[in-house]
Amino acid sequence: MTTELTRCSWAAKKSIFHQYHDLEWGTPVHNDQTHFEFIVLESAQAGLSWETIMKRRDDYRKAFAHFSPTRVAQMTIVDVDRLMASSNIIRNRGKIEATIANAAFFLAIQKEFGSFDRYIWNFVNNKTIVYSPKSVEEYHTRNAASDALSKDMRARGFKFIGSTIMYAHLQACGLIQEHEVTCFRYTNQ
Repeated sequence: MTTELTRCSWAAKKSIFHQYHDLEWGTPVHNDQTHFEFIVLESAQAGLSWETIMKRRDDYRKAFAHFSPTRVAQMTIVDVDRLMASSNIIRNRGKIEATIANAAFFLAIQKEFGSFDRYIWNFVNNKTIVYSPKSVEEYHTRNAASDALSKDMRARGFKFIGSTIMYAHLQACGLIQEHEVTCFRYTNQ
């Protein structure tokens, strides 16, 4: 007899979210390539559902050099045209060009701060922010940290980086813990 885990309500609805929720979402990240991956995916998601992006995650990995910011920053118009012809990712020229440009800005942050991880964790004073929602209706969509982070990133040239997108990044990468209190992954630490 198997026991079904109690997950956050958004993740419980569709099996495509189970592994992501159970193993990744809200787990503190200290790896720059993982940070870059989520910046790419969350920027691509702007205006779309997360399910749409999750179904294409492996295709994004292939399209964008396994999320290597160094390799993505070296992409050219030839790569943009190739990606625009692919039905495996979202064919939005602005988002594709922004991903390439954002890779260069990401590398500049790494150079300035020693790592992107060091840069981003400063926005939460190097400590995970914990919220305790009882339901999906109590989730936040932005906070002071995501406002400050997105403002700073936009000033550095990043595109498709608003407060809501960066809030999603902070959640995904464990800078904000917002699992519902009934979720098996919830912690108030």
